[in-house]
Amino acid sequence: MPNDNHHHHDHEHGHSHLGWALILTLGFAMVEAAGGWWSGSLALLSDAGHMVTDSFSLALAAFAAWIAKRPPSARHTYGLVRAEIIAALLNGLLMLGVVMFIVIEAIERLRNPQPVAGGWVMLIAAIGLGINGVVAWVLSHGGEGLNTRAALLHVLGDLLGSVAALLAGGIIYFTGWTAADPILSLLVVALILVSTVRLLTEALHVLMEGVPLSLSLEEVGHTMAQVSGVTSVHDLHIWTLSSGQTALSAHIDMNDLSAWPTVLAATRAMLHERFDIDHVTLQPEVMLPAREGIVVAIRPQEQRQ
Repeated sequence: MPNDNHHHHDHEHGHSHLGWALILTLGFAMVEAAGGWWSGSLALLSDAGHMVTDSFSLALAAFAAWIAKRPPSARHTYGLVRAEIIAALLNGLLMLGVVMFIVIEAIERLRNPQPVAGGWVMLIAAIGLGINGVVAWVLSHGGEGLNTRAALLHVLGDLLGSVAALLAGGIIYFTGWTAADPILSLLVVALILVSTVRLLTEALHVLMEGVPLSLSLEEVGHTMAQVSGVTSVHDLHIWTLSSGQTALSAHIDMNDLSAWPTVLAATRAMLHERFDIDHVTLQPEVMLPAREGIVVAIRPQEQRQ
């Protein structure tokens, strides 16, 4: 059976961490926005804008974590755990918007350089680096769910933005080279873009009911076929309900249906221990001489007619 208490604890844990991260991020975003406007730094303004969107993203992630705790109903038999995946997808799309904004602003700054107060930029960026470091630490201890990872991605982008702003402020303060501000902003954008594309790809894979990237359909099928009493496995499907929750359904061919209770218990135990799959639906069938469809796995000693 699924370990519901474990999943419930993970959601509670993640929800609390997301809440604290939201408070810290939104609070400093206001300070950084004011400092960026006063100092004329694109790196600070971009990071502040990034943190404001991150505040929205963290709020969305926290809301999704809360929604995901709702129990199954007659209309949503798995509950609303997919809310976390949808939030991760929306956060990734939001990050693409932030990337586009920063790129446009950076190009404009390169064409038309503006004065920047390097000393103030360094001071504010250093404070922001500390705040973002704390938030990243909080989220890194908030679970491994895709939703929490999406929120952590935003905060790591903020942390990189603070590093870039700090470097830009230092270069401008000591050399007067104002182009460092938009150039470092573009560097951060490139790093954020790689992680964002990876996040979006994974979220879409889950929504499209893909086999979890950590599992092999063939390996799972062949291992199931090795259970005593099983002759072959077909119509095997494996998909992700939400982060940390994998579901499986399959048809099990047998020669003796009277052994089904023993086979069922052994198969469920094996799937839990070997592959950490707990949402399992299995249908026993008497093996026929010929069967339509794809046979995922068959015991070595058995031969298809």
